Amino acid sequence: MTEAILVLEDGRTFRGETYGAEGETFGEAVFSTGMTGYQETLTDPSYHRQVVVMTAPHIGNTGINDEDQESQRIWVSGYVVRDPARVPSNWRSVRTLDDELRTQGVVGISGIDTRALTRHLRERGAMRVGISSTESDPKALLARVLASGEMAGAELSSEVSTETAYVVEAVGTKVATVAAIDLGIKANTPRMMSERGIEVHVLPATATIQDVLAVAPDGLFFSNGPGDPAATTGQVELLKDALGRGLPYFGICFGNQLFGRALGFGTFKLKYGHRGINQPVMDRTTGKVEVTAHNHGFAVDAPLQGSTSTPYGEATVSHVCLNDDVVEGLELRDSAGALKAFSVQYHPEAAAGPHDAAYLFDRFLDLMSDQKEA
Repeated sequence: MTEAILVLEDGRTFRGETYGAEGETFGEAVFSTGMTGYQETLTDPSYHRQVVVMTAPHIGNTGINDEDQESQRIWVSGYVVRDPARVPSNWRSVRTLDDELRTQGVVGISGIDTRALTRHLRERGAMRVGISSTESDPKALLARVLASGEMAGAELSSEVSTETAYVVEAVGTKVATVAAIDLGIKANTPRMMSERGIEVHVLPATATIQDVLAVAPDGLFFSNGPGDPAATTGQVELLKDALGRGLPYFGICFGNQLFGRALGFGTFKLKYGHRGINQPVMDRTTGKVEVTAHNHGFAVDAPLQGSTSTPYGEATVSHVCLNDDVVEGLELRDSAGALKAFSVQYHPEAAAGPHDAAYLFDRFLDLMSDQKEA
């Protein structure tokens, strides 16, 4: 095995072995607490420009299949594992994780103390990192890490979005039409809507309000995606226009952050973010606690108590993370208390992860149905 090094922007260095492609890569170091679902994580466009550290020590045991991809490629900038599986064992596996990383040119490192690395990131916060199997001098690699781009201020949705619009047909009888803005959408999201009879028109991140209205939608959806929500302006203006027209709205992850900005709230970067499939969230609307799948390094800065008047109605925080009180969802209601729009910070499409939040797609369908009847 070829030796490799990992150097964080504060100079902390780990030495291990190459995993995946040989070479050099840079990105933001983040950790994911999921014990499974690594294929969905790797192919989630929200991880664009991030080097993912897996906290579970044994990764790759189920190999790679052709059914669980959330996009057409791996998006992570680099991959860090402690103990890669030598031989995958799963009836759907068609190749090893190591081979898939190598084929797609994803540079990784294995055999390092990922527990120590995760504790360091928890204490110091997410930071830039470099992985290299071609550079043996940590100081030389550190210089390149410090010259690499930061996540704060980065507009990345345009780099991961579809270039052309496409349609995911409704399964069975069509009951609604949704315009979905692809900011880094995962394949299971339009699939879960289509299973509910929704015809989903997936539009590029550059779509205008005219593009949205052209599909005659019953609702507007904003997907997950990478980057700093404060660096995004076009989609926020699109959403403001849609809210002003009374178009029902549902957003997840990045779509929650942009919804917050459209309502007049700020956003901020979390110290190390939420990434994994085991995050507890309270839905204040129902009073239920959900175990949810997360991948976000930014959050909405909105008051946890009371409501905020906006040009579009009264906004409230609908979901809260029980670990740290981070805003995990927003609701917009009219003067009579009727729901007009909502969003969540996590991933109800559950790819991979628990299914506790799947009801949110039903809530979106109910919102569109109520608007039709009004």
